[in-house]
Formats: sequence, C-alpha cells, structure tokens
Amino acid sequence: MTSIGILGAGRVGASLAGKLSAAGHHVTLGVRNPEETAAPAESIDPSICFADQRTVARTADIVINATPGDSTLDRLTDLRTELAGKILVDVSNATRDADDGLPGALCYPGSSLAEQLQALLPDTRVVKTLNTMLFMVMTAPETLATPPTVYVSGNDEHAKKTVTGLLGDLGWQPAWIEDLGDITTARATEAMILVVPHILRRHGFQPFAVSLAR
Repeated sequence: MTSIGILGAGRVGASLAGKLSAAGHHVTLGVRNPEETAAPAESIDPSICFADQRTVARTADIVINATPGDSTLDRLTDLRTELAGKILVDVSNATRDADDGLPGALCYPGSSLAEQLQALLPDTRVVKTLNTMLFMVMTAPETLATPPTVYVSGNDEHAKKTVTGLLGDLGWQPAWIEDLGDITTARATEAMILVVPHILRRHGFQPFAVSLAR
C-alpha cells in the first residue's frame, strides 16, 4: 500500500482517488477548504480522506497533480518544500479556454507544463502521464473498443517505474503504456490537447484517448 495524495477533488481527482483506493492505496484528496469541499460526498469512497493541499503534499509518498493546468505552477511552486523528494504525477494540461469553454491555446508553447514544473521543483521527480484522454478513460481504459495508449514522460527511471505500477492499478495493461523518455517529451503529449476540442465539438463527451496504433 502506498500513501497517495491527489491535489484537486474535481472529476479527475475524485475518479483517480476512487480507483486507487479500491486498489488498496491510502488516498487523501487535497482541497482548499477540507470542511467545505465541492466534491459530492456521495460520490467519494468513505475511506478517502480530505485535507488541505499543503498537508497532502507534505504527508503523501506520491502526489498527483489534478489541479487546473493554467494555475498549476503558482499552486505547486508554493508547495516546493513539501514536494521535495516526492514523485509528482502531473495529469493536467495547461491551456487557455476558448470562447465555448473548451481547451484553447497552449499556455507553454515550445515547452510544457511538466517541464516547467520540473524546472521550478528541482528536488521533485515529475512524471507526466494520463493527459491524452477524457477523464473517465483514466480509470477504465478497458471500456474503449480499441486498446488505448497512455504515455509516460520523466527524467527519473525509478519514478517512471513506480508510476507505471500505479497505471496498472488503474487498469492499464503493460502493452498500452508507452514510455516516451525524459520530461521534454511531455511537450508532445501536452500538444495533443489541441485536437481534443475539435473532437468534443463534433461528438460530445464520449470517452476517447489519443492513442498509438500499430
């Protein structure tokens, strides 16, 4: 069992928390106001704890960033001390919203949120993954008709191996996991978000992943 802290209790954070808790991990959701969290209580496993984000970053073995990508840098650099020595799994995409509220332009063209995080958190091992699909696929990849792909980027091989194990707990088979290399490869997967709004406008919020076909 691993102690996992998830920053953000929206659809992504809550979904990941439920599946990882069911896999036997001790999960804490980090929110701004633990007593007045916006996450629907009835949708959260009672074994999952809530705490403020600083406490979660300090006490968890592994921290998952499920906060809005456009504000992630400010949030997480404020937690630099707490995140030192930790594995930080970044599943967010940093975009500016289009007029209809869907993802728009990249916040870090020519770079990536993951690279920015690694540069600003040098004592933290950042691993980018799970950012190329709708949130419901993160925890139920087997529901897609075509085997999906989840990409992994990071500088630390041991951290990536640990995260790969967590992906297995979420239902990802080894053949579906593609290790792209160091953290600079995250700029490729983060750029995949640019296709997402076009798909959503045409087909609605039907589960899909941007996958590699062989």
